[in-house]
Amino acid sequence: MVIHSSRSLYHSGAISGNPLFLDSFQRKGEVNPLDIVVLMKQTFDTEEKIGIVNGAVNEEGVRFVINPYDEYAVEEAIRIRDGLGGKVTVVTVGPERSVEALRTALAMGADEAVLIHDGRIPPDGAAVAGVLAAWLAGTPHDLILGGNFAVDTGAGQVAIRVAALLGIPHVGAITGLKVENGKAVAHRDAEGDVEVVEVPLPALFTAQQGLNEPRYPSLPGIMKAKKKPLTQLTLDDLGLPAPEAKTERIGLSLPPARQAGKILSGDLPAQAKELVRLLREEAKAL
Repeated sequence: MVIHSSRSLYHSGAISGNPLFLDSFQRKGEVNPLDIVVLMKQTFDTEEKIGIVNGAVNEEGVRFVINPYDEYAVEEAIRIRDGLGGKVTVVTVGPERSVEALRTALAMGADEAVLIHDGRIPPDGAAVAGVLAAWLAGTPHDLILGGNFAVDTGAGQVAIRVAALLGIPHVGAITGLKVENGKAVAHRDAEGDVEVVEVPLPALFTAQQGLNEPRYPSLPGIMKAKKKPLTQLTLDDLGLPAPEAKTERIGLSLPPARQAGKILSGDLPAQAKELVRLLREEAKAL
């Protein structure tokens, strides 16, 4: 199925080994360097054991990393820049500890980093998106990349809200991307199928697992990261008032501990009878 519109083209179909994305970034003639921005978040290491203290996540002694889906976005931005030229800027709205994740992105190969840190910004997707959109409105951007969702909250709101606020097209859950001649063609995951989406730049894309294999920061990269620009901003620097949250967390708790299983004894008819009784009287499933 092909649908034409003024902004995009969609084509659904199974695609395997398409050479379009095997050599996505070959230079064809002269191209303008791209201003690439990656929206990034620092999250818990997925291997960490999460504890709740007084209704809040206990952060003491835990390891924080780049949100795994944002790592795909950082890697893709670096690959595109290396193929077509330009600059990669990573930006996050978060606490001061987010500097560590930004430094990791710089060590991977990003050129600049920006941390927007202000206690007046609530941890709400709409509020964070508003701040990022305000910063982007004054920052050159041809291509914006982000993760499909954040693993700490399970939300995938910020990036698509940013695209809406900026009035630019967005494509979510991409597994392939080619940028050329002022437009981008993306492969996106469509629940077992693949959609091919073409949009004009500037545009925003969120990365899905399978887009690439993020690199590990090398020792030279880590040393170079220490000298790369890392700017810290507040709402006052952006000329913004304190944003209003559209959502509020009213409670946070771990799921109840699972009860030990029961082993039924007796012959099969007796076990079946006992199972029905337990489902009816204890589990309330019947």
